[in-house]
Amino acid sequence: MNGPDPDRTLLARFPDGLTRCAWAAGPHDDAQQYHDHEWGIESHDPRHIFETLTLCGFAAGIRWANVYRKREGFRRAFRDYRLDDVAAMTDADVDALMQDTSIIRNRRKIEATIGNARAALALDRPLHELVWDHAPHEHRAPRGAADFVSSSAEAAALARALKSAGFVWVGPSSVYAFMQTVGIVNDHVAGCFRAGTVQPRRTTGVHAVLGSGSAVDNGAPDPLSSTRVSCRTRSSCAS
Repeated sequence: MNGPDPDRTLLARFPDGLTRCAWAAGPHDDAQQYHDHEWGIESHDPRHIFETLTLCGFAAGIRWANVYRKREGFRRAFRDYRLDDVAAMTDADVDALMQDTSIIRNRRKIEATIGNARAALALDRPLHELVWDHAPHEHRAPRGAADFVSSSAEAAALARALKSAGFVWVGPSSVYAFMQTVGIVNDHVAGCFRAGTVQPRRTTGVHAVLGSGSAVDNGAPDPLSSTRVSCRTRSSCAS
């Protein structure tokens, strides 16, 4: 056994017989699907990587759920996250998006997304390779609420690398949340069927799945419900 038994209040047994992180029980209808098929699932898909980094930037200071549920609008707005197309967007495009109620209308973050696409194209290697180079050599599944963190040394290093390359809205907390989402770190609680067992994302492109879910107040972060400065851990975000 690696360490003490996990805090059982962080886990829940579901009708399908699987043990999951307790936050997968809700309160959002899509919490279980998000838990099972999105959060912590390894992704190397270039557009999904850029999408997630973008959404985590938009989520700074907002509830993640408010951003996540607008992702179809964001995909349309940012041209399915094709870097060339986003990088070519103009001031007129920004003005148009400021009238688009299907997204979070924040001019600085819209402009940041366009700038980040240009920064990604200017890298000497693909963005997904850069971010995965910052994967921790070892990462243990959290066993109690005290094990959840809002950043890490690797997230801070990746944030520095991105900022030096011209990216913005990439602070260590947002970057750590991004790393959790794309599976660079797996913060499913020890005992959850997803802890240490997630397989690479099977679908390509940016269209991932969402599906079912009473919230449990156990001191652990609820990725969908929390308001955060990070993006998906002891998090914070508001719409």
